[in-house]
Amino acid sequence: MARGVMLMSGGIDSPVALHYLLRQGHEMVAVHMDNRPFTDDSPLEKVVDHLTMLRERYRQPIPLYLIPHGSTQVTLMRNTDRHVGCVLCRRFMWRSAERIAERENAVFLATGEALGQVASQTLSNMRSATASVQLPIVRPLIGFDKQEIEAVAKEIGTYGISTRPGVCCQAVPDRPATRSNLVQILQQEERIDVEQMLDECVRKTVLL
Repeated sequence: MARGVMLMSGGIDSPVALHYLLRQGHEMVAVHMDNRPFTDDSPLEKVVDHLTMLRERYRQPIPLYLIPHGSTQVTLMRNTDRHVGCVLCRRFMWRSAERIAERENAVFLATGEALGQVASQTLSNMRSATASVQLPIVRPLIGFDKQEIEAVAKEIGTYGISTRPGVCCQAVPDRPATRSNLVQILQQEERIDVEQMLDECVRKTVLL
């Protein structure tokens, strides 16, 4: 089995995706992008509780890296087209996860994305986002619908944690683009210093 890095939010999908990878015997590391001040403490608290449950279930340590993402959001909001803000945000998430994968000798990245559930998960937007990294990306839930994912979450005990009250990300634009192309995205990234921003975030990463 392989070693991978899982992008973890406080939502329903990512712990279910992680469950499938752990069940297959993969050795996993978790990364949580800290969106404060655009959210509250609840996403991190949920991730910690999800991992506590899954560590016990699968007898695996699952290290958790906390990466500050709020300052990146501010820079994107001030300097780039808000309509493609979610795609740009995801590109930074993938890049950050890949940096952790290099540190952890992991060979793939993973996410709880399911095709078409939200604006950032349309086929063109996922393609634009993941073009920012070189490692292969595993999506265990890509063909699931929401009801199927929720049913598994209830079965493994993570649903109650995921649905606790909390503040959703306030950096999401009012009308996020559901289609994007890589040329458009790269033009937006010319407005910012991608490497400097990424280096700053990774430098401030905390292993919990």
